[in-house]
Amino acid sequence: MDRVLDELARTFAAPSATTWFKVIGNKSPTRNEYRLKVIEFMNLFENTLSMGFQDYSHSKELLDFVEKRSKEYVDEIMSGKNKDVEKRYKYYVEHG
Repeated sequence: MDRVLDELARTFAAPSATTWFKVIGNKSPTRNEYRLKVIEFMNLFENTLSMGFQDYSHSKELLDFVEKRSKEYVDEIMSGKNKDVEKRYKYYVEHG
C-alpha cells in the first residue's frame, strides 16, 4: 500500500487533475488550484478505500495507515515538493 500511495499523485491524481482542467477549459490554472485538484483526486482514492474496506478484519489498521500517509503526501504537494505534480503542472500550462 505504501508504494500505491507513493505513486498515487503521479499515476492517478495529477493526470486526473490535468484532465479536469482540460474538460472545463481552464488552460492556465494557478499552481495552487492545480495542487488542490490533485489533492481532491487523492482524497477520492482514500474515500473509496474507506468505503470498500470498512467491514474487513484489520481494516482499521489499513485505513489509519492510509490516512496518515495521505496527509504526508498532501503536505508535500501543497508545499510544492512533489516533483511529479510540479512537472505535470508546468507541462500542462506551457503545452496544454
